[in-house]
Amino acid sequence: MPQPDSSNIIFHLAADFINHTNRHIFLTGKAGTGKTTFLKYIKENTRKNTIVVAPTGVAAINAGGVTMHSFFQLPFGPYIPGTKRGFSPDDISTTDKHSLFRNIRFTNDKKVLLQEMELLIIDEVSMVRADMLDAIDAILRHFRNKPLLPFGGVQVLYIGDLYQLPPVVPDNEWSMLSEYYDSIFFFASKAVEQSPPLYIELKKIYRQNEQLFIDILNRVRNSEVLHTDLQLLNEKYDPTFKGEDEEYIVLTTHNRKADEINARRLAEMPGKVFRFEGKIDGDFSDKALPTELLLQLKVGAQVMFLKNDLAQPRRYYNGKLAIVKEIQDEEIILVLAGSHEELKLGKETWRNIRYSFNPEDNSIEEEEIGSFTQFPIRLAWAITIHKSQGLTFEQAIIDAGYAFAPGQVYVALSRCTSLDGLVLHSRIGHGSIKTDRQVIAFAEMENEANELVVLLEMERKKYQATALLQLFDWYRMQTTMRSFAVWIQDKKLPDFDAALKLSRALSAKVEQQTEVAAKFVLQLHQLLDTAVQTGEMEPLRERVSKAIGYFTQSIYEDIIQPIQEEITAVKKAKAKKYLLQLMALEADCWSKLRHVWEVEYADLKFTTGLKDYLKLREGAAAEIAPVKEKASGKVERGSSRRGTLELYLSGKAIADIATIRQLAVGTIESHLAQCVEAGEMDIEKFVSEKTMRLILKHIGELGATAAGPIKERVGEAASYAEIRAVQWYLKKKQEEKIMSDN
Repeated sequence: MPQPDSSNIIFHLAADFINHTNRHIFLTGKAGTGKTTFLKYIKENTRKNTIVVAPTGVAAINAGGVTMHSFFQLPFGPYIPGTKRGFSPDDISTTDKHSLFRNIRFTNDKKVLLQEMELLIIDEVSMVRADMLDAIDAILRHFRNKPLLPFGGVQVLYIGDLYQLPPVVPDNEWSMLSEYYDSIFFFASKAVEQSPPLYIELKKIYRQNEQLFIDILNRVRNSEVLHTDLQLLNEKYDPTFKGEDEEYIVLTTHNRKADEINARRLAEMPGKVFRFEGKIDGDFSDKALPTELLLQLKVGAQVMFLKNDLAQPRRYYNGKLAIVKEIQDEEIILVLAGSHEELKLGKETWRNIRYSFNPEDNSIEEEEIGSFTQFPIRLAWAITIHKSQGLTFEQAIIDAGYAFAPGQVYVALSRCTSLDGLVLHSRIGHGSIKTDRQVIAFAEMENEANELVVLLEMERKKYQATALLQLFDWYRMQTTMRSFAVWIQDKKLPDFDAALKLSRALSAKVEQQTEVAAKFVLQLHQLLDTAVQTGEMEPLRERVSKAIGYFTQSIYEDIIQPIQEEITAVKKAKAKKYLLQLMALEADCWSKLRHVWEVEYADLKFTTGLKDYLKLREGAAAEIAPVKEKASGKVERGSSRRGTLELYLSGKAIADIATIRQLAVGTIESHLAQCVEAGEMDIEKFVSEKTMRLILKHIGELGATAAGPIKERVGEAASYAEIRAVQWYLKKKQEEKIMSDN
């Protein structure tokens, strides 16, 4: 993606808070200040295990995430924080904490995913209800086994503009929820009250550059509009203006009216109707389609782009209007509004994803479960104000009558780049401009840049200390051993007594380690306090190094070695399912060991003094294959990248390897990309010459350091793994050139 504006200090401060602290952040800003850019930047640049959710299907697809309801299995009726006080027939559709957990059916994999999540991004949070946020909070506290921490210790990044369209809540539901909440906005939730986010507002406006219009919009946004502002706006009142001979789009309040205008204008045009049917592959809800499944166009039709141009300089953006000049077979030639530049349009692909945790890399991955491919345009003589959120228009007719909901005037006006391009079909009065008083009160919490700079350094140190303390949390190891003990109970094993003995011995050792870790954490708190107060780091470095040495030896000798001995015995007995389960158990233990080795705090470098174990880290640990048992009882076969490489070099296709291992194709491709980066395979064996040329072409055009923007350009012609492999190859070649030049 294009790199963010380096002069935008607030943008980079907010990014530092996400990447280097655990503070919750509310990232807001007026229309056109770069909130969407910030989301994409964090997704591409954070090292944290991240999940992105949004309140609607379309918002989730546009954000590159999933819906809140599908990911957390949220109830569709109101959620009551705590326990219901009483019961009446009206309460039948409500959910409290007890019924919430009773109706959730998370798989074991999903529970692991929740436990490993570090950052939750909620986009379009202005539309998120307070009760739904509290339901998410309750779910994370419960399944992460951290009932006292808001969101179970997960950092939350809220993104949105509360001055735009508010959450939707029927009157009968609000009458019930109002007993628990002062407002339906997300900031009225119990979770936010307990742990308020830093309020960070992006200030730099990229949409408008006309100061007079910017000032008017600010006052409309804050319900501080002046009489002179209304006079200027209402000078644009012209109820008879249709803009039919010019490039205007009508913003209206209802879908039906927008659809009628588009259908009528298309029907009135002469010429043939061309129909382009979009393609849905796999799982992609028709309610989340960003444009029509059946796109109907004529030469001369006015259309609107639904994606930003990734090339620099940018020729079009989300909301840019254009006219269809020519249609031939599957090719559309457009003339861009304003510049009148011609553009040959290609189809775009939107992905529907599912998140999964990869224990091998200790990372959350996106697996494509479906896609929608269509031309990224829609008819654009009219659009609803609601759907116009996030779009930019150079010329617009606002036809809202008097049916303004709170925020609608601001949303409609702020879509425009200037006053000159604005026409009103109804006058705007003081009564039409409504901003919720609680939104204005919440905005008073905004943190200024100088305050953020001071807070950042404090929070950075606190985050490092928390990460160090969490290293010695043995809950996951305890859970792993309990799951193993439960698994063997009803299985027919070649030597059940030996399996039971192993399980009990491992559980005992883990409990012993847990006690030692808990005592060490108490010491660690004191050492950290001393380091902060005095600046003396040596006692901390020495004590943590000894702890790493102890746990390294204990995990390897008391846990991993006994498992390896059992694996050797089971291989001889040919008990395949049990073998896979043991390999999964061993992989989890190696994962914990890697976490112990990779501990960091400030600039300290910790050492164990156990060189043999460090060699194991680079050798045997890299060979371990993470394997997980699914809730269905089937075993998911995995392997290290080298296992995948062996099959690939033997001539098997990627799809066949995925079938053999019962892994996603994307995971197999990721293995192979890692093999290229590790020097275990030449890039030419993974990426064809044609594909490499295509990827290099777009890297050259975009200057992109992330795979996402390039993937959007190349579509199905290259996978994410191929893009990453070529990026690594290019970087390596550049480094070699620098070395040779020196």
